Amino acid sequence: MKGKILIVDDEADLRGLLKSILEDDYVVAEADSGVALKKLLPGEAPGVVLLDLHLPDANGLDLLPLIKKSWPDTEVVVLTGAATFEAAVEATKRGAFHFITKPFDTSALVVTLDRAIEARQQKEENNSLRRALSAMSGSSAPVFQSPQIQTVVRTVERIAPSDVTVLITGESGTGKEVIADLVHSLSPRSKNKIVKVNCAALPRELIESELFGSVKGAFTGAHADRDGLFRQAEGGTLFLDEISEMPIDTQSKLLRVLQDQKVRPVGSKTDYQTNCRIIAATNRKPEDAIKEGKLREDLFYRISAISVYLPPLRERREDILPLAQAFLKRFAAQANRTLRGFTPAAGERLTSFEWPGNIRQLQNEIQRAVLLCEGPDVDASDLSVSDIRMVPSEGHDTNFTLLEGVERNAIIQMLRETGGNKLETAKKLGIGRQTLYNKIKAYGIET
Repeated sequence: MKGKILIVDDEADLRGLLKSILEDDYVVAEADSGVALKKLLPGEAPGVVLLDLHLPDANGLDLLPLIKKSWPDTEVVVLTGAATFEAAVEATKRGAFHFITKPFDTSALVVTLDRAIEARQQKEENNSLRRALSAMSGSSAPVFQSPQIQTVVRTVERIAPSDVTVLITGESGTGKEVIADLVHSLSPRSKNKIVKVNCAALPRELIESELFGSVKGAFTGAHADRDGLFRQAEGGTLFLDEISEMPIDTQSKLLRVLQDQKVRPVGSKTDYQTNCRIIAATNRKPEDAIKEGKLREDLFYRISAISVYLPPLRERREDILPLAQAFLKRFAAQANRTLRGFTPAAGERLTSFEWPGNIRQLQNEIQRAVLLCEGPDVDASDLSVSDIRMVPSEGHDTNFTLLEGVERNAIIQMLRETGGNKLETAKKLGIGRQTLYNKIKAYGIET
């Protein structure tokens, strides 16, 4: 089926004719008056309303705003036996998608309805994308331009209404927690809360009581019964961040909970039923975490019914400036400053930088620039990031050994993190400044 169509017309014969034409391809509903239509308005929105302008108890032009208010994404195709130019203009002003005069050609009507359904679907996609990007960027308007993130958003839209477990992967700072928030907010569980826990931040001896709860006297310091995160997330979503940092023995107990949907608090002899959706995240590659013994393979298969990968910012550079502009607008408003944007030099610096800290690093960089910038635009001199890259150096062999390659990459990474500060880089790497200079020269690193 292509979608749902509501026919609002007082002529029973016409409704019957339209239904016979459309019911093979559409779900067809009917209303014979304005009163009947109004009774349907709080319900499920159809893709298209076929609306007669002249109903026995109402003027279709007056009903149009009511339809658009209740069902803003629904397209309305107006039908009338007494068409005037003025009526067509007014119907369009009030939100009509198209205007058709009776009697009409059925094939032309079907084409119009197909176009209206497509417009409705596109509108839904755009609205969802706008909500998603607003959530991810903190902006009121879409800022992402890369097809990679638009694909992520469309995936989230499709999976959010279900209870399927989701595994979000990607480097630190790419927005995994934001995607978890997005899945929750677009799901039926959004009326309840999302509970978040960073598995890497919990002490090994406390992680099970935090997750599953505990009873009084279960261990030293357990002076009262304690609700675990599963109980706190009842009816909502539990977000397990950095799940590959969870102890392996706890992972096995988590797997049992996910399979049985039952939780046993530490020290208790009885289970309780649990009802929460699980979203997990890790900045490790799952296959590497499994090989290293950091992630149980059976748990991985259980939590990765749907996997969402967030590419690093350096792989979607078309998003950098729109994101930077959105952050600039937000932080300038917070600082009560008026800033127009970025100079060409600053824009070039931002888009050429590798952003090892991804969106989180970009956000912090823009916040800093807003506070330090003195002109109406952020210039390259207001930025702490520098253009650091590996280049073939004349007279140097670029065929490094594995160990040399690791060392070279570590130096480049640390130079990026320190904004090119060689003294700070040497300190962080635990080597002398002259040693660092020698290695930069040897490895052909240009700063």
